[in-house]
Amino acid sequence: MGGSGGSGYFARDPKKAARDLEASQGSSDDQEYQAASNQALQALLKDVNDRDADAIGRRLDEIKTALNEDLEGTLDLRFGGSVAKHTFVDGLSDVDSLVLLNKSELADLNPVQVKKYFAERLQAEFGDQAEVAEGQLAVTLRFDDVEIQLLPAVKTAEGYRIASADSSGWAHITPRDFTISLTSLNAAHGAKVVPVIKLAKAILGVMPERQRLSGYHTEALAVEVFRGYRGPQSLKDMLHYFFSEASSLVRVPIPDATGQSGHVDAYLGRTGSLERRLLSDTLDRVARRIRNADAARSVDQVTALFEG
Repeated sequence: MGGSGGSGYFARDPKKAARDLEASQGSSDDQEYQAASNQALQALLKDVNDRDADAIGRRLDEIKTALNEDLEGTLDLRFGGSVAKHTFVDGLSDVDSLVLLNKSELADLNPVQVKKYFAERLQAEFGDQAEVAEGQLAVTLRFDDVEIQLLPAVKTAEGYRIASADSSGWAHITPRDFTISLTSLNAAHGAKVVPVIKLAKAILGVMPERQRLSGYHTEALAVEVFRGYRGPQSLKDMLHYFFSEASSLVRVPIPDATGQSGHVDAYLGRTGSLERRLLSDTLDRVARRIRNADAARSVDQVTALFEG
């Protein structure tokens, strides 16, 4: 009995045993790397989340007071943009606010007249603190710490109306539709989609300006990318998947689900434009850097993404 047991032991392939041991060690190292890299991303996310919400609230209160100063009725503000979707990244996102006109005499004016009123009042009040610019749809205030876009809007039973593309009248939009889609997708993937969007914005924020996506475009890409995602629900894996898939998706315009414009990325031109190809290359380089970090099991290479 003892002889047969010994024969079985010595019959084992020593090379296979060495390979099994190496694979076991490799698996252990990989698990440690995965855990450490996700922990590092979580720490970076905490820094991203440390935005001064109180300061933004104070700015908006000051703006509301300034706009209401000469009106008999009142205006109301509603957060839009990245603040409403919880994807705001300090210094890397705009603060959008719908300015509801229903309770003021401005509700009877056309969008051009309303924007003119906004621009004049805000210039008088904040001209020494911020750059005030009147655009096609909104009035923008650029402070040192934050950029705020104010979109005149009229609330309806179906949603909101803002200036039409040519500013000649009011056009229906449904901003909540996109927010609801993003919120549902985030819940379906372990509440990881919104944090990944924030991390992606932070990475893009250290890129040269020509290689950055707009905040809304980043969010819209994330909805497209993760709609059918079946991979691991970890920050690093999903961040890599976002950049890998977005590098292809960015080459084609994405329709604007809110109805505010034709496409969320109209600023990049037509399908396959030079601007789209450049951004595609930028996104692909980030994906490759994450793959290289995985191959080297280097947490430092992962965190270096946020340093440019």
